[in-house]
Amino acid sequence: MTVAASLQRAHLAALTPYASARRSMSGGAVWLNANEAPATPALATNETQLNRYPSFQSSALNQAYANYAQVNVEQVLSCRGSDEAIDLLIRSFCEPQQDAIMITTPTYGMYAISAQTQGAGVIDVPLTAAADGTLQLNVDEMLRAFNSSQQQIKLVFVCNPSNPLGNNVNLAELEHLIIGVGEQALVVIDEAYIEFAAQSNVQPLNHITQWLAKYPQLVVMRTLSKAFGLAAIRCGFAIANTDIIEVLRKVIAPYPMPQPCLDIAARALSQEGISAMQQALATTTAQRLAFIQAIAAKPWVKKVWPSCTNFVLLDVENAEQLVEQCRLGGVLIRNQSSQRGLDNSVRVSIGSEAEMQQLMEVLP
Repeated sequence: MTVAASLQRAHLAALTPYASARRSMSGGAVWLNANEAPATPALATNETQLNRYPSFQSSALNQAYANYAQVNVEQVLSCRGSDEAIDLLIRSFCEPQQDAIMITTPTYGMYAISAQTQGAGVIDVPLTAAADGTLQLNVDEMLRAFNSSQQQIKLVFVCNPSNPLGNNVNLAELEHLIIGVGEQALVVIDEAYIEFAAQSNVQPLNHITQWLAKYPQLVVMRTLSKAFGLAAIRCGFAIANTDIIEVLRKVIAPYPMPQPCLDIAARALSQEGISAMQQALATTTAQRLAFIQAIAAKPWVKKVWPSCTNFVLLDVENAEQLVEQCRLGGVLIRNQSSQRGLDNSVRVSIGSEAEMQQLMEVLP
């Protein structure tokens, strides 16, 4: 046994880390496995003083995002992507070996991984099949589990729009959940793909952020990684009422984001940057619709899941074989078969027109 193995926190010995798209696969010329934008809208560069520590919280960036999300600047915390926001929430509100979070599989894997890393329990209430072919929240079962759990559930994570499914959550059911939880826990809505839902006329951009005025238990997570095409700068936001933000500010690192990243993020939230993002959104949406139309007739495709995001989930005959065939052709897609209820499924991110054409050429 190594020194590290003998000294690590006991629960980490059995922990399997999250296998990110970059961590689990390498190579390939076309990356369609991480839900990234195919390109970043051009932004002007400027000089910055790299010899100075960055701000703890950039007032310019937070104000720009507050304007974008239609909230007060005191309700915004900028951080290193939504992943840091998830970790901050668990570290701030969950006592190790005592408290728990609730998730609704299939969902984004980092909620459970972060909880397990911090020694918090994970209560899973799987999504349930709906008449429209989507999977939706099972709110009655969630509230039953919430009220009967031996561990106190401090955080309820809901991914909306869903990753890896691609559809939107029923908003009436979501509000029912928030009301049912009351002030006994925080309900965290992960809106990483909200711009795509707004572009598809599924949900207005700031519908949920406006609920902060009536639900003190609500937290909304956002990111610049998806629609804004800025995954490399790792910029995300936690949006909540000021009492929650103040707790998170106790835990976050003293200099959470590098100054060049702050500068780029602020420019992306300018009027010019938002306009460029919206143009890219329209292009990606058109590419998604074209891909769905092209793929639906393939005999090995068993189901095309509804999507309002920048990716499409497919049920296929043999997911492992399909992913390998694409990899050998230089195109990376994501196998989602390990997710609960998603046997033989793959997730395809929507790339540029040329990238999607290359994908179609390597598919069977």
